[in-house]
Amino acid sequence: MIYFVTEFIPKYLPFLLSGAVVTLELTFCSMVLGIAIGVASAIAAIAGGKVARLIVRIYVNICRGVPLIVILLFVYFTLPEIDIRLPAFWAGVVGLSFNLGAYLSEVFRAAILAIDSGQMQAGLALGMKRTQIYRKIILPQAAVIALPTVGGYFISLLKDCALVSFISVEELLRHGNYIISNTFRSMDTYMLVGLIYYLMSLGAAHAIRWIEIKLRPAYLRV
Repeated sequence: MIYFVTEFIPKYLPFLLSGAVVTLELTFCSMVLGIAIGVASAIAAIAGGKVARLIVRIYVNICRGVPLIVILLFVYFTLPEIDIRLPAFWAGVVGLSFNLGAYLSEVFRAAILAIDSGQMQAGLALGMKRTQIYRKIILPQAAVIALPTVGGYFISLLKDCALVSFISVEELLRHGNYIISNTFRSMDTYMLVGLIYYLMSLGAAHAIRWIEIKLRPAYLRV
């Protein structure tokens, strides 16, 4: 333990933190794209035609039934066979956001359906287009309703980013594996890697809670 505190942490923490930065970048990029996919899929499932609803249903079922690591490996190793080549980082973003979007589509669909349908009718009566109603009235309210669940998925995504080490993304876990291959100190390394993940998740949870409080109506704040 003395070696871990006095020598191991000072020597290897900066290297692990550089990997943690990549993990955070990967998380934020995947979250933004995943939200976009989720919102689009939710609207298609609610307001789209039969074909659109069928496509969304198939998409959601595929992502629920296929392990995330398989999706990541497919994007990174299989897409080049049809001349679609992505750098490891962006292959990770595509795989993570594709999987996340399926789950968020159900979250946003439920949030949109929780809003009084009369608001859509009122908007149409005022001469607004459906796209305007969704953008200015429905989606802002749905975002507040969905925020706690989306925040939970953000924290899960942060931890799921460890899987992209299998496709050569230089993130936190991969940096930890580099250290183990050079020092053979797996216990010390994984303890420090786990601590960094824990602190990032804890920080994300507090940030999400702060955002929830800020977006909550004043009369509901305690």
